[in-house]
Amino acid sequence: MQLRYNYRAYPDATQCRALAKAFGCARVVWNDCLRDRREAHAAGLPYVKSAELSRLRITQAKHTEERAWLADVSAVVLQQSLRDLDTAYKNFFDSVKGKRRGRKVGPPRYKSKKDTRQSVRLNTNAFSVRENGKVYVAKVGDLKVKWSRRLPAPPTSLTVTKDSSGRYFLSFVVDTGPDILPESDTDAGIDLGLSAFAVLSDGRKIDSPRFLRRAERKLKRLQRELSRKVKGSKNRAKARIKVARQHARVADRRRDFHHKASTQIIRDSQAVYLEDLAVSGLGRTRLAKSVHDAGWSAFVGMLEYKAALHGRTFAMVDRAFPSSQLCSACGFRDGPKPLHIREWPCRACGIMHDRDHNAARNVLFEGRRIVAAGRAERANACGAPVRRAHVPAQRGEAGSPRKGRTTQAGIPGLWAREHVKLGP
Repeated sequence: MQLRYNYRAYPDATQCRALAKAFGCARVVWNDCLRDRREAHAAGLPYVKSAELSRLRITQAKHTEERAWLADVSAVVLQQSLRDLDTAYKNFFDSVKGKRRGRKVGPPRYKSKKDTRQSVRLNTNAFSVRENGKVYVAKVGDLKVKWSRRLPAPPTSLTVTKDSSGRYFLSFVVDTGPDILPESDTDAGIDLGLSAFAVLSDGRKIDSPRFLRRAERKLKRLQRELSRKVKGSKNRAKARIKVARQHARVADRRRDFHHKASTQIIRDSQAVYLEDLAVSGLGRTRLAKSVHDAGWSAFVGMLEYKAALHGRTFAMVDRAFPSSQLCSACGFRDGPKPLHIREWPCRACGIMHDRDHNAARNVLFEGRRIVAAGRAERANACGAPVRRAHVPAQRGEAGSPRKGRTTQAGIPGLWAREHVKLGP
């Protein structure tokens, strides 16, 4: 299994300029190769192979006056940009042919230097972890890194990212085996909501933090200040960074909350069952801001890969299942109910139900039935069939052979710390 570990980096002024040059060169190679393939397609010519693009847009381009500055960055950065373009085309073709699951993927698009996120990808030929805890990046130097936890294995690739708020991150991809937790005798059915973030079948409730709502007042003020600045001015750029940093704080808090809640649920439960919600559809309703603030999709994704990592069972219940209409005690279907009805008595047995708790129990029973019927796609480490888990790292990650690499597993000084795998 591939896992991604992210760490904050603090480059100095010289290294920031070198990284900016690497971002720009990778973007230029992407755009040049994409332009060649689009022009060939428009002219009815065959698909341009990667080897031809590498020769024309990287090797030969370095010897021209227009693209001579491509030689100032590592060749790995340029080659990986072309590989990422190949991966984008493959995903598009597989989506058109129906080979790729999920929503449809569009064709690759041109990149802009004004994009809020810039990144380059490297394999082990272009980076290494130093003994002093710094990370060497080819033609950039030794980057200072804030190590929050050690790496469980030697990394196979590195992605250097600059986000919209100007922060730099190093994302390592490592190959690691499953970390099987001791077996538990409890299962959990989960009903996700807005008033309460999640209600478990055993009655526990996880309150919704509403990070965006709590930061909304400050965000409105910063957005007003941004709108009053002259376009193209330095003051507008400063105001934009302030808005981006506030949004980044909200996203960081939400992600931390998701990781802690999902880890606790996986540790306490042998099997986890959820309802497959139409989040994209709910995001177009009047509840859109609250739905996006909850971040259900990210939370479900964390539960899914952590279940595969720790040997737990994970299954999704179809969204058409009437979890809010069935009585969890006798199974009587009482029909649909408006959202404002939070408690209702069963007309068959007379039991008073809490709407969310009753739905969580019904999801638990339906999930157990699905697993017992063998309708899931594969078996996890415990032998129970579960839904196929997404690989956290991208499929087209840069990699290099293990023979002769210079990277090291872990960081000196962090081995004594307790290592808790919270995933990427």
